[in-house]
Amino acid sequence: MQGDIAVDGELNDTGWRSAAIAQNFSEFFPVEKGRPSIAVRSYLTYDEQHLYVAFVIEDDPTQIRANLSDRDNIWQDDYVGFLLDTRGDGREVYFIASNPLGIQGDTRITTNNEDLGFDLIYKSEGRITDEGYQVEMAIPFRSLRFQAGEEQAWRATFWITHPRSSRSQYTWAAVDRDDPCWTCQYGYIEGIQGVKSGGNLEIMPGLTGSQAGALAVPGDPDAGFNNDKVTAEPSLDLKYGFTSALTADLSVNPDFSQIEADVAQIDVNSTFALFFPERRPFFQEGSDLFDTPIQTVYTRSINDPIVASKLTGQFGSTNVAYIGARDNTSPLLLPSEESSELLQGGKSWSNIVRAMRTFPNNSNVGALVTDRRLDNGGAGSTVALDASLRFLKYYRVQSQFVVSQTVEANAPEVSEGLNDVLFAGGRHTLGLDGESYGGSAVSTTLSRESRNAFTYVEYEQFSPTFRADNGFVNQNDARGLFLMQGFNFFPKKIALIDRIGPRVQAMRQWNYGGLQKEEFVRASVFTQMKRQTFLFAGYTHSWERFRGVAFDGLRSLNLELESNFSEPVSLGVNYEGGRDIARNVASPEIGKSLNLGAYATIRPTARLRLSPQISYSRLTDLDSGEAFFDGYIARLLTTYQFTRQLSLRAVAQYNDFSNRLDIDPLLTFRINPFSAFYIGSTHGLDSFNGRNPGDARYYVQTERQIFFKFQYLFRS
Repeated sequence: MQGDIAVDGELNDTGWRSAAIAQNFSEFFPVEKGRPSIAVRSYLTYDEQHLYVAFVIEDDPTQIRANLSDRDNIWQDDYVGFLLDTRGDGREVYFIASNPLGIQGDTRITTNNEDLGFDLIYKSEGRITDEGYQVEMAIPFRSLRFQAGEEQAWRATFWITHPRSSRSQYTWAAVDRDDPCWTCQYGYIEGIQGVKSGGNLEIMPGLTGSQAGALAVPGDPDAGFNNDKVTAEPSLDLKYGFTSALTADLSVNPDFSQIEADVAQIDVNSTFALFFPERRPFFQEGSDLFDTPIQTVYTRSINDPIVASKLTGQFGSTNVAYIGARDNTSPLLLPSEESSELLQGGKSWSNIVRAMRTFPNNSNVGALVTDRRLDNGGAGSTVALDASLRFLKYYRVQSQFVVSQTVEANAPEVSEGLNDVLFAGGRHTLGLDGESYGGSAVSTTLSRESRNAFTYVEYEQFSPTFRADNGFVNQNDARGLFLMQGFNFFPKKIALIDRIGPRVQAMRQWNYGGLQKEEFVRASVFTQMKRQTFLFAGYTHSWERFRGVAFDGLRSLNLELESNFSEPVSLGVNYEGGRDIARNVASPEIGKSLNLGAYATIRPTARLRLSPQISYSRLTDLDSGEAFFDGYIARLLTTYQFTRQLSLRAVAQYNDFSNRLDIDPLLTFRINPFSAFYIGSTHGLDSFNGRNPGDARYYVQTERQIFFKFQYLFRS
């Protein structure tokens, strides 16, 4: 690069004069390899420290969607992005994006999914012009991971999302939708010399303080409120890149609490533990390596660590990773045939080791070992082998085999109510009485994907004694076969429709003894229409054996509608009705089910966002109409963005099933994804009956916490 570049949204710096220019973009959706409706130019250059990317978009400035928001909230705006595969094997792709105001959004795309929680440090600025908008980005090489060498050769493409009548998408490297390996179709970036990744030290000290309070006597609103002492805890995160291929992380006394609480889920008719996504940055980085068909790694099983460490590396085509942690309060998930139980296991040590070798055709083979040792004597380990092989262009086979070894703690007081529950043909009890046993699990899928059709066949089995203490397996004693056949049509003569996707699914499940437990057949269709409107309709007919009783005639009709028809307002509604089993009653029976949901995003201004949502669920007796349960959860998320760094967010959530109201305000000042200051509080209010007959119910604050958190990242 000749000259300097100041990242300010202007492209008049001398450093851009020698930049490589990418033009002749093609449309990816809705018209495959069509001509974009807007003019697009991208620029690429570099110096010793940064890779510079710029976009110039010619468009009607009055139609551009751009909001001042927190990072990673740009996906309904116009945005531009850079897809970068530094390894060239398609296993891990950086997506580095910005909206027209320079608000950042980044993800990490792997073979199986896209990690929306991934964060990268880079600079970005944008501005709307009389001719459209333009964006500049500077990506530090130290933020990327790539092999050492005098000259780099990477796979990459530029990406533009243009939400108007259709959610149009344009790409520099033309993509053939008939080839399921999109990363194999990226272009090449060559000639980058003298740059280095890794070898740098990152230090992130932090300080967390809080004061908690609660009713002096739980359940007694007149007992008064007790406040605990104010506490303050320091923490320290260290990251060191030994080489460009090997990085170590250490977190001492970390505060791994989440700044925003999980969205409540309705579980009143569920007998299995619920899954919640991982949001903690320490565990998100490199999480794709631990993502396997059988989820033997679920990092939220490391709940409240005292110390945690991580090691990730790549040596040629081989990737290795390690996680180790000392946990204060380890959750213990006990799966069984028709339900699961979640207990507290106490303190533990966890060690997780992963190795995977990749191949040029977007295939890989790997091994995974997990081990957790509880202080009270319990232990759980798994050893797994897996492979994902792509062949004959359209086909992929993915398989994993896992064996487990479990040693229960001798703590029947922790498993009260479960100590007499038998499983595995009566050979073991579910309670914690010191038993030892081994188990196994298998998952195998065969899929075929092309432009207009996809086929998916999956077989899974979990022995009655299989457990994954560091994972999330909430059911065992099961064998199942799942089939799906789907199609995609892109009609050119139907003015209101961009895509139609009908599909048929079928499943049958048995327990390990061969007794059939469940089956269903489902027909559905997904339609993507103009004005960014999506419609889903599906009908399911099913049969299930639950607690020894066979329930026939189960059915449900599903309808979902979502529309981002305008920049200020987007909305969605869903409906599910039919017949379902009332599970959490003494004698299960079929009832009439109704589930309704609605959600919206309302932007009165470019800085203010309101996100209301409500979920309603009811199940009633077929004959009497009496409700087994009937209630809703309502939530309102309000966000005001003062500047790119400073925002105020408040969550109000009411759970009608528990008559509880939660209010959580939070003020955030964010310098980058890792340097930030938070101050907020949580307030739990429970409902109580009036003191006198006929009095209305009233709410009293039963729990409260005020907290602050400060952390700052130093990089050398």
